[in-house]
Amino acid sequence: MELGESAENYLETILLLQREHGPVRPVEIANRLGFSRPSVCHAVGLLRQAGYLESEDGRLRLTPKGEAAAGEVFERHLLLCRMLRSFGVGEEAAGKDACKMEHIVSEETVRCLRAAFGEAPQRGPIVRQGGHNRRG
Repeated sequence: MELGESAENYLETILLLQREHGPVRPVEIANRLGFSRPSVCHAVGLLRQAGYLESEDGRLRLTPKGEAAAGEVFERHLLLCRMLRSFGVGEEAAGKDACKMEHIVSEETVRCLRAAFGEAPQRGPIVRQGGHNRRG
């Protein structure tokens, strides 16, 4: 399964929720993303079939494969935020723009961002397109 923007957003959201309080219920994903529960359940099913998620007692946890994929998206987000902030872009605008850019940026660009800004911190503010602030 090649990950598209939607799948990457789900994995990143699950990563952040999991860091906040451990295994995640689908309703928490729906609430965070503002999606319907049936939509979330469908997406979760696809991600589980592809080996990105595992489920136990109705709670979801990223597999090592899912953790790696989500971590890459999260790192791209943080690096892009850092770059935009260095140009003087405000925190909220940088977060929203990074959310859009994180899905299309090339590996070459990510390598250059790492070289310019260092490794991305593992935790930082995330501003979603819908304006939901989250801490990673």
